[in-house]
Amino acid sequence: MSNPRFSVVIPCYNEEGNLAVLLERIRNAMGPLAVSYEIVITDDCSTDGSWRLLQEMAAADPRIRAQRLAHNCGESTAVWAGIRAARGDYVITMDADLQNDPAEIPRFVQALDRFDCVSGSRVQTRGRGDNFLRVITSRVGNSVRNWISGDQVSDSGCTYRAFRRECADNLVPFSGMHRFMPTLIKMEGYRVGEIPVVNHPRHAGRSHYGFWNRLIFLQDLLAVRWMKKRKIRYEIADCAQSPATNAAAHR
Repeated sequence: MSNPRFSVVIPCYNEEGNLAVLLERIRNAMGPLAVSYEIVITDDCSTDGSWRLLQEMAAADPRIRAQRLAHNCGESTAVWAGIRAARGDYVITMDADLQNDPAEIPRFVQALDRFDCVSGSRVQTRGRGDNFLRVITSRVGNSVRNWISGDQVSDSGCTYRAFRRECADNLVPFSGMHRFMPTLIKMEGYRVGEIPVVNHPRHAGRSHYGFWNRLIFLQDLLAVRWMKKRKIRYEIADCAQSPATNAAAHR
């Protein structure tokens, strides 16, 4: 069987109440595109019935591929594990809580004609799905992030993204990297853009992030700044080799 065109990668932790609706909405969004796709869901050692439900769904639909981490490792690890398992030419990452609307997938697909990586931005609609404190801490966090990193990503916390799979080939995974993927991908020389997305209220369950989670990323931010400054960059201006070596290379 040939690999699918798109891989929808989703981290999951205690999202039993969201999974059935999420997967149905993904099917509804992908259907009109008439492209092959798979849904890769990584269960981060959930304590509810998420894994049992994922097993049932995977058995009923060959496009669903579910994997379960041996230990709870956090969102960055679950996202990275999904990206590494993805077989598609393009990867779409999104959360499982339905704050990201699967109906917007076609807009990401369209934007991939212009960019190698497209990141969603909830700046215009953040207040629809989050309370005042989360909106303010997000704005402060993004401002600090851009000031220190020297980047201009309006919503680094939005994990609703689409990119060519090769964009992630040389990334070095670390805890917290899911917040910085557009910057890391841009550092690899790829074209990165943003599109506005809707931010819905959580469909079911409760948020896994609080005020402290949104501020603790400072050490990761400093690491990214260090990587940007210390990254090795070079171009080959010319080459010289013997005719025998050149002939051997083309045999």
